[in-house]
Amino acid sequence: MSQPDLLAIRNLSVSFPADRGRTTVVQNLSLTVSPGETVALVGESGSGKSVTSLAVTRLLDYGPGRIDAGEIRYRDRDGTVRDLVRENAESMRRLRGPEIAMIFQQPMSSLNPVMRIGEQIAEAIVQHREIGWSEAEAEALQLLERVRIPDARRQLKRYPFEISGGMRQRVMIAIALASRPRLLIADEPTTALDVTVQAQVLRLLRELRNDLGTGLLFITHDMGVVAELADRVVVMRGGERVEEGSVTQIFGAPVHAYTKSLLAAVPVLGSLAETPLPAPFAIPPEKAVPQDTVAAGAPILQVRDLVTRFDVRNAFGMLNARVHAVEQVNLDIQPGETLALVGESGCGKSTLGRSIVRLETPRSGQIVFDGKDVLGADAEANPELRRGIQYVFQDPYSALDPRLTVGFSIAEPIRTHALRQGAAVTDRVAELLELVGLPTHFAARYPHELSGGQCQRVGIARALASEPRLIIADEAVAALDVSIRAQVVNLLMALQRRLGLSCLFISHDMAVVERVSHRVAVMYLGQIVEIGPRQAVLTSPQHAYTRRLLAAVPIPDPARRRRELAIDDSEVPSPLRAPDDNPTVAPLVEVGPGHYVARHPVGGSY
Repeated sequence: MSQPDLLAIRNLSVSFPADRGRTTVVQNLSLTVSPGETVALVGESGSGKSVTSLAVTRLLDYGPGRIDAGEIRYRDRDGTVRDLVRENAESMRRLRGPEIAMIFQQPMSSLNPVMRIGEQIAEAIVQHREIGWSEAEAEALQLLERVRIPDARRQLKRYPFEISGGMRQRVMIAIALASRPRLLIADEPTTALDVTVQAQVLRLLRELRNDLGTGLLFITHDMGVVAELADRVVVMRGGERVEEGSVTQIFGAPVHAYTKSLLAAVPVLGSLAETPLPAPFAIPPEKAVPQDTVAAGAPILQVRDLVTRFDVRNAFGMLNARVHAVEQVNLDIQPGETLALVGESGCGKSTLGRSIVRLETPRSGQIVFDGKDVLGADAEANPELRRGIQYVFQDPYSALDPRLTVGFSIAEPIRTHALRQGAAVTDRVAELLELVGLPTHFAARYPHELSGGQCQRVGIARALASEPRLIIADEAVAALDVSIRAQVVNLLMALQRRLGLSCLFISHDMAVVERVSHRVAVMYLGQIVEIGPRQAVLTSPQHAYTRRLLAAVPIPDPARRRRELAIDDSEVPSPLRAPDDNPTVAPLVEVGPGHYVARHPVGGSY
């Protein structure tokens, strides 16, 4: 006998104000979630997925959105069925937390920047459960440990801006789980997470579902995660439901053309195992033709023995410890080559990229770009050097000034480097917007008027504005849905083919890494533990840590769901060490043509 619905949405329509009247962004949507069931809501950016979640929680009331029609019926702990559309504000406030909780897509925007992490989690516990503050703080620590935050006790005292994007996302998950909700709405909860942490979070959500009977409305563009977790799938496009079915039906026999195109754009790890060259996504009418853009000669970038560390001091300014973010890293990038840098959150990937462009100051080592010393005294004053390397940041909203229009942000590097003058600047901005797949009238918009995927494309356009020779893409496609991600990857590869661009591609998406890279470098606790040709590293990984990463990649096929015991999601040691405790850097040994692996001491851990 089937259980009564926990959530039943009937004919929901939501609109937002527009230049002329209102625009409907969700139209006649119906779906249900049963206790202990996971329903995945999938579709492209702008399809109405997140707006639906805001309507269910009635957080839509605090913005310009309005529910025009329909019902949102929710069955509470007492068995009472409530229409959330008609509940008053006070009643909804009591429901949020112990009944309905939400994990938001943008953790930096959702966390209070002036409150410590521990305080924010404890506040959520005290607000909805009758326990004291000290007990709530103890439970906050347990929650951080449960979502695999390393050195959790120390992280409790930190502010959101002091931790990585992946850690912030896990803090949001901890806050949502704090009140043990009956319905959990997760809006892209694993987007910023690396594959092993993602596997742990999916396990956590499964435990919550199985142990407490929690219903889960899971909003995502990652079809691999959908295949791993979902019971049913609802596909949205343009605010409407276009297809619904069991996860097996959707993946095995999709009916709607849009669902078919969505699944066709999903990168599958192993699809390029037989070719050593990267290849763009096969988006009709384009074909996935492998491309060899690597030019012979001197490397465009050389990094030698690079060390970047961060001091941790107490309230009196005394040195307590050091974070060893980058330790003795060596790598080269050839003209026209893409080197992918992979590893778990906190391994030092982003710090390495930021050190190369001097957003972080290395302790020692050498960085040479196009024959010039990046760390030299005159490097800061060399405009050609600053123009030659451009960075695409992980969080597109934080990377754009909210007070400036999109057009102004893109035009700024053009004017700074005097690449165009007068009306030619406007023409170049329009050209760059079209290049990244955005309409030219977006130049007049502000960042808050764009979706996350659109903001990320603006960030790529701004990076291209200075006509660089090397782009450092730090999780540049992580926030994009599958079809836009495929378009952006193809765009980067087309620009590489046309302009001879080199790229340091920092990512946790191993399937995209296989698609885009010539070589792969694997980082662990600030060190390169394996580096070599992409085909060799991904098809024949030699280091235990590389094999661990690859084993955790979700497979976009529900028939091949992984057994929990097959995933090694054990805790990674903290990079924090005592001031006089320097790590041992394992030497790299060649195991194949251009393929190097760290050789650790016998009995030592990787």
